Amino acid sequence: MKVVLFCGGLGTRIREYSENIPKPMIPVGQQPILWHLMQYYSRYGHRDFILCLGYKANIIKEFFLNYRPQVYTDCVVSHHGSKVEYLNELPKDWNVSLIDTGIWRNIGERLWAVRSHVEKDEIFLANYSDGLSNVNLDDVIETFKASGKVACFMAVRPPLTFHLVDMTSEGQVKQLRPSDASDIWINGGFFVMRREIFDYMEPGDELVHKPFERLIKADQLLAYKHEGFWRPMDTLKDRQVLEDMAERGSMPWAEDPPTIRTSKAACE
Repeated sequence: MKVVLFCGGLGTRIREYSENIPKPMIPVGQQPILWHLMQYYSRYGHRDFILCLGYKANIIKEFFLNYRPQVYTDCVVSHHGSKVEYLNELPKDWNVSLIDTGIWRNIGERLWAVRSHVEKDEIFLANYSDGLSNVNLDDVIETFKASGKVACFMAVRPPLTFHLVDMTSEGQVKQLRPSDASDIWINGGFFVMRREIFDYMEPGDELVHKPFERLIKADQLLAYKHEGFWRPMDTLKDRQVLEDMAERGSMPWAEDPPTIRTSKAACE
């Protein structure tokens, strides 16, 4: 399946990095988070990528135009670098379409801009490109196919704990509850969609606002609940968590697909 990756946002919540490079190119370990995400999809056999570029698009283009597979495998170099002998199997090849979708467009507009690249495919995948997970993608896809719905997103629990406040209209506090003890789920940014998604979109729509509202009314939206690992990279703290995991060699998103099926439920 083709994988649409939204790579054009400004990344304002992690501006210390994104002022110099686009958010998907922020490193986790030795490689950009975008590379980790594409490796994740590759392990499931999905290697045809459509990158929706925008902010600092040239940096992402240069990464792929100068891509050297020998960097990612053991090798022996001789003849002053002109001869390279690979000691391990090379990473699987990718087909990468680099599409400039503009700097100021929202996610829905970026998807609309690349619709000609996926509208002949019955099903395609999409991702915000700023988070990593170990969700069993095969299970997500099979669950989505069985549902017959138009779109699906991975629902996850917030990675941080907040105190939820129950209060009256006058501000009197009735109860404080930690969010990790509540049944709260959020959109994790991993999507599976049928080409009919474009029938629910109008020019200028943000993807998860009006189009998803229309899908909910038509009972065509599925949420796949994932209880396993998921971590976004919205802030410097998030980036440090992922960086620490990479330094320890503890990277759930890079492991073989889990065998235990995670739970899922239709979004009403």
